[in-house]
Amino acid sequence: MPKSSPSRILLPAMLALCGSALPAAAQDYYDAYSFGGWRYRDYAQPSYGTPQGGYEVPPPPGAYEAEPQPAPYEGERQVAPPEAYQQPSEPQPPAAYQPPQQPQPPVAAAPPAEPAMAPAQFIAAANQPTLPQTLKKGGKQPLPEVARLQILLDRANVSPGVIDGLMGSNLAKAISALENMNGMPSTGRMSPDVDAILARYGDRPVLTEYVITEADAAGPFTPSIPKDYGEMALLPALGYRGVTEMLAERFHMDEGFLKRLNPGSHFASGETVIVADVGAPSKTKVYHLVADQNARQLLGYDQHWNLVVAYPATIGSTDMPSPTGIHAVKAIAVDPVYWYRPKVNFQQGKNDKSLKLAPGPNNPVGAVWIGLDKPTYGIHGTPEPSRIDKTNSHGCLRLTNWDAKELAHLVRPGVDVEFVDPTRTASVAAPAPVEAQPAQPMPPALQ
Repeated sequence: MPKSSPSRILLPAMLALCGSALPAAAQDYYDAYSFGGWRYRDYAQPSYGTPQGGYEVPPPPGAYEAEPQPAPYEGERQVAPPEAYQQPSEPQPPAAYQPPQQPQPPVAAAPPAEPAMAPAQFIAAANQPTLPQTLKKGGKQPLPEVARLQILLDRANVSPGVIDGLMGSNLAKAISALENMNGMPSTGRMSPDVDAILARYGDRPVLTEYVITEADAAGPFTPSIPKDYGEMALLPALGYRGVTEMLAERFHMDEGFLKRLNPGSHFASGETVIVADVGAPSKTKVYHLVADQNARQLLGYDQHWNLVVAYPATIGSTDMPSPTGIHAVKAIAVDPVYWYRPKVNFQQGKNDKSLKLAPGPNNPVGAVWIGLDKPTYGIHGTPEPSRIDKTNSHGCLRLTNWDAKELAHLVRPGVDVEFVDPTRTASVAAPAPVEAQPAQPMPPALQ
């Protein structure tokens, strides 16, 4: 049997194949490439139409907007070269030499607030025979040894001002006067000699008990006192605001210090409270007064120029200075009426008319007025004893009310008052360069 040619065998099969329908995949492929190629499709894209007479039905509107579009040309992009090809940076000059910094010491923490001593402990310590060794300013808490020093100085007739247990400049002035009074050089410092002098006044406790009486609690009081003179002139009296203010002045104490020693007290009639025992007031008559404007102290001398009393004082101001030279006491008034005259002295606020202010310890001139022969000038008390030597005055010489009361019983009209500046005390004033004798004798110089 002759061999059949391969073409003879395959030809019928190929003809049969051409006459049959194409598979779906082949048909899809055929459609995509055989009819004009106006678009490209791959097998992942669905068909948008079926062939009709050799033409594809156009796709519905918007069919191609959803397809991703190529990004518009934006010019040539600069691609950074690999690190191996980057240009080396310019060498930087070496930094200037910086010496090594010295280690800073640690900042010290603020010291903790001083604990307040219990009142019973404070009272017991103050009544011990211990005085401060120096007058170095301490903290804000009262100290029992300072309170003891203040009370003993008060007993020795050298006033420390208000007794509050706190260090202050009034203590140094009082010690200087105490030294002067006892024939010692005035140093204003603590020393064994000062301790020995004050020991003579330490024969009893400095803080003691006091029973409030019915008269103490009865008043009358003026609970609210305005600052404005116009409003103050409407009040019938300018008395103490209450029992505590009255007792504080009677015992030469700061009102807050008195309350601190008596926590929980109502200061009512029959109550027992702790107060300062300042002793009896001086009885030695004063014949000469010296107002030391530099030391801010008023010194009282007997007829032989021996120092017998000393008081811290506020003496004038820059705007309204005190008098100069020698003057004399002209009049003395206890619980005076105060006449406010803005055209003569000064004007307070908007008060441009004369006013009459009632008497009382809270009167602008306090409980005492010692008038001088120079009109409108005098020595007087104050409603604010804790501010003595801390503020200025309107030209007059201001004392605490209790010091002014004591002085009012020691002087009389005609006593000379000398204003000196800047000598520390009158007893160290330089002698006059002329041979003429002064009109008033001066005290002897200190040794």
